[in-house]
Amino acid sequence: MLSLLVLAVAANGAAATLVHSNVTISGPNTDASQVTPFVYGFPDCVNGPLKDNAVCDPTKDPITRAKAVVSLFTTAELIANSVHQSDGVARLGLPPYNWWSEASHGVAWTGPGVIFADSGPFSYATSFPQPIVLGAAFDDTLTKSVATVISTEARAFNNAQRAGLDYFTPNINPWRDPRWGRGQETPGEDAFHTATYVYHLVDGFQGGIDPEPYVKVIADCKHFAAYDLDDWGGVIQRQFNAIVSTQEMSEYFLKPFQSCVRDAKVMSVMCSYNSVNGVPACADKYLLQTVLRDYWKFGDDRWVVSDCDAVQSIFDEHNYTTSYQAAAAVAIKAGTDINCGSIYYNYLQTALNESLVVRADIEKTLVRQYASLVRLGYFDSPDKQPYRQLSWDDVSTPASEKLAYTVAAEGFVLLKNDGTLPLKKNLKKMALIGPWANATEDMQGNYYGTAPFLISPLMGATAAGYSVQYVPGVSSVLDTSNEGFAAAVEAAKAADVVVFAGGIDESVEAEGLDRTTIVWPGAQLDLIKALADIGKPFIVLQFGAGQVDNSWLLSSKAVNGIVWTGYPGQAGGTAIFDILTGKVAPAGRLPLMQYPANYVSQIGMLDMQLRPNKATGNPGRTYQWYTGKPVVEYGFGLHYTTFALSWHTQPAVLYDIGKLVANARSAPHLDLGTFDTFGVTVRNTGHTTSDFVALLFVKTTAGPPPFPNKALIGYTRVHSVGAGSAATARISVALNQIARTDKGGNAWIYPGAYTLSLDVPEQITHRFVLIGAPAQLTHFPAPGHSS
Repeated sequence: MLSLLVLAVAANGAAATLVHSNVTISGPNTDASQVTPFVYGFPDCVNGPLKDNAVCDPTKDPITRAKAVVSLFTTAELIANSVHQSDGVARLGLPPYNWWSEASHGVAWTGPGVIFADSGPFSYATSFPQPIVLGAAFDDTLTKSVATVISTEARAFNNAQRAGLDYFTPNINPWRDPRWGRGQETPGEDAFHTATYVYHLVDGFQGGIDPEPYVKVIADCKHFAAYDLDDWGGVIQRQFNAIVSTQEMSEYFLKPFQSCVRDAKVMSVMCSYNSVNGVPACADKYLLQTVLRDYWKFGDDRWVVSDCDAVQSIFDEHNYTTSYQAAAAVAIKAGTDINCGSIYYNYLQTALNESLVVRADIEKTLVRQYASLVRLGYFDSPDKQPYRQLSWDDVSTPASEKLAYTVAAEGFVLLKNDGTLPLKKNLKKMALIGPWANATEDMQGNYYGTAPFLISPLMGATAAGYSVQYVPGVSSVLDTSNEGFAAAVEAAKAADVVVFAGGIDESVEAEGLDRTTIVWPGAQLDLIKALADIGKPFIVLQFGAGQVDNSWLLSSKAVNGIVWTGYPGQAGGTAIFDILTGKVAPAGRLPLMQYPANYVSQIGMLDMQLRPNKATGNPGRTYQWYTGKPVVEYGFGLHYTTFALSWHTQPAVLYDIGKLVANARSAPHLDLGTFDTFGVTVRNTGHTTSDFVALLFVKTTAGPPPFPNKALIGYTRVHSVGAGSAATARISVALNQIARTDKGGNAWIYPGAYTLSLDVPEQITHRFVLIGAPAQLTHFPAPGHSS
């Protein structure tokens, strides 16, 4: 979703932009007179106009309460509250409300619904590392903890009338292609990992799984669906038609959304800019009604919001309708309840006049919105709600600051080490070189707020006790000049140890900016080679979410170590040097595969297919289907110690499908039934206390061809395994993780031989057999059968 922070008003033209005080909305022919100052507030159910209305009766259910207040709206008032900045209804004592706030890795001012103070209370909030770093930690408990802190701070901002109660987070589109500019917002390329991540994130964010009596803060799972392209080859996301097979839609693109909606009970979903198989996502009744509401049981106390200006794009980019009013009508009738933008505001009345919609269509969307506000306690007495008591004292606490540091330290991935790391204590003089060496705000990536502090690598190195000579070498990651090389080389010659901090940043990967290459940009690789030639202990820090081809660095004996650090957030500099010095042992795992540079010439981003296709030259996407040799495998990550793995209890060799399915009947959904729980003894055979991430994969030739290389079916992180000690990692596997998906999108358990493998590269394996008749676990709704 684009954060449109344009501070201007275009008076004429087809796509004017308006500023609603602290918010921007875009749309055709918008009238500046419609703009009113924005102020947050709460309805008065004690003395206000609604005090005798059922919406103020806490003994009634949320939908009944919402219907009671929405029935009082005039048609004009319905329309005025159909967009992300709702006007409220002054005569009813309903204040304006902004549905667009952001908090993907901390409360963020990049959403216009959040208002940071210039100084003092509410002038900052905890800024965690980007989700891709959190994903690399493979720590579900950590994910929930982060979401809990963010939602606490979000509630505190709301109580101070500085933010809304819903946040357009998380981004759970699986990272299909390494060139996508927004992959930093996701936990990685694996759909199962993303599905597990979002379950725990929503649990922490909303205050539980479908909690009663109050939802803490509303999460919004985005972007629904098959959205992972921003601007590639001249095609932008608002124009793109994603052609996706039912099989791959079900097993990959929708898997995280099923977890978010069906299992974690999220309160909101965002439909995406793109079309899916010819239908704009925000106009797609199959996606928004048949799949979302009918199949996954997304209730009428929760809502769908368009990506910002996606409804506008139904007409003027996708050309799916012949007018803006028709675009508004098809979106609202498909199930898009809130228009982030202004098309509903400007064109629903025309749509009503032309009988494209009726009042009941608009009422239904408002009921969903207000029912969600009821569940948030919006209409209830604040003294009976613990969340309404949260304040500035609950923002950026010492515990949350420590948590931000922990995410960075757990998420860093050691890609190479010849024994130089951790750095020896006699290395005192450091040359710190590169475009990221003194980075501060860049460490936050995108969708960020004001952090309480930002610790750069330079600050981290100095605090760690090094005598540091900082020389950029290049002015930016895109700088192609070698003018700064000489000074960098001289600094390196005078140092005991050289650290290069570079990679990619938002000038290379960003919303609206997909990559065209996956090599080290600018002159960085040339500078790395020049520094390597000096022969000093040499460490490379690789920043940015998207991977670059590290082939030369991995093969060169002069590069002693590589650490991937992503976008490490407010405490990044401290965490980096705690890793480099051995104060903390690295244990993160790469949440996306590192492809060779020539991958980008083999397949274009417009081809959505995951499976390899000889006819098109597609070598396959993600670790599951890629037929080439990765530069670095998915799930790879080194340690400062060694681990020996063994089965804690020898797994079974034979499973009966009929018995598995029968035992699963008591699960909330058949596919969530237990397959087995595997115990793994993790023994630290080295000399350094360290965490260990246990990744469990399966491979098989059962089910429909082609067959994936392997698939992640479970993981867990064990903490602080002491030297010479052992811990038990327990990995629970559900039936859906050993299932295969047929062409109709249905999950099946198939008889045949299967092989488990643990770790990357694999350390131990186990072979088992499933016997009996194939069993269907899910019945995915066929496209074209909208209800």
